Amino acid sequence: MTIQRMDNVGIVVDDLDAAIAFFTALGMELEGRMPIDGSWAGRVVGLDGMRSEIAMMRIPDAPGKLELVRYHSPTAIIPEPSVAPANTLGLHRVMFAVDDIEETLTRLRPHGAELVGEVTRFEDVFLLCYLRGPSGIIVGLAEQLT
Repeated sequence: MTIQRMDNVGIVVDDLDAAIAFFTALGMELEGRMPIDGSWAGRVVGLDGMRSEIAMMRIPDAPGKLELVRYHSPTAIIPEPSVAPANTLGLHRVMFAVDDIEETLTRLRPHGAELVGEVTRFEDVFLLCYLRGPSGIIVGLAEQLT
């Protein structure tokens, strides 16, 4: 038995419109948006009375999707601390390869992006950085230099 593919990564957000705008500014496209509810959905995620809305974001002409989820019921749980440091257990970050890190940061800052640390060079191979997006999501950017 083998894995066929990774379909998507799911991220819970508190403002779906802001998250869509952020990932659109990054260069993704909105593939679709829809409400998800009903007993079948609650059984899948283990939440009684679950009502949510999802937005599926895709990378144009490439594999890779993000499923952004806003829970209406039950409401999302805010972790403590709400802005968790990079060494927090669980989903750490989503990394994207980009053509130009500085230009990408310029596009994302109006959407609330803030560097976690700084843009750093790894040998002569990559420029790398982590930034925070909507709902405290940590996004990694990598620009290949060679």
